[in-house]
Amino acid sequence: MKNTDAVSAFLALGQESRLNIFRLIVQKGDVGLTPSQIVEKLGIPNATLSFHLKELVQANLLLVERQSRNLIYRPNAALVQDLSTFLLDNCCGGKSCTPEKITRKTKSA
Repeated sequence: MKNTDAVSAFLALGQESRLNIFRLIVQKGDVGLTPSQIVEKLGIPNATLSFHLKELVQANLLLVERQSRNLIYRPNAALVQDLSTFLLDNCCGGKSCTPEKITRKTKSA
């Protein structure tokens, strides 16, 4: 993944409504959602939703497919995975970021 691809995705997600839309669609996975289902769940006006969906598709975060008269929006799982890998590449210098032993103090009952 190139830096420009990551920046494009993060810029698209840097707006609260788009982040909410993306998170909702990710929850549905391969089933996806139609714009009317998104409006029903989030209460975003149609014209505004159309603009936000266009931005998310242009950033390659969402895939759109026409089924009959409906558009179905699904997350681009490959890009999400690439973003995660991009962010965590060589995390903690290649060592585990989780402490080997976690100690907790517990109260006596």
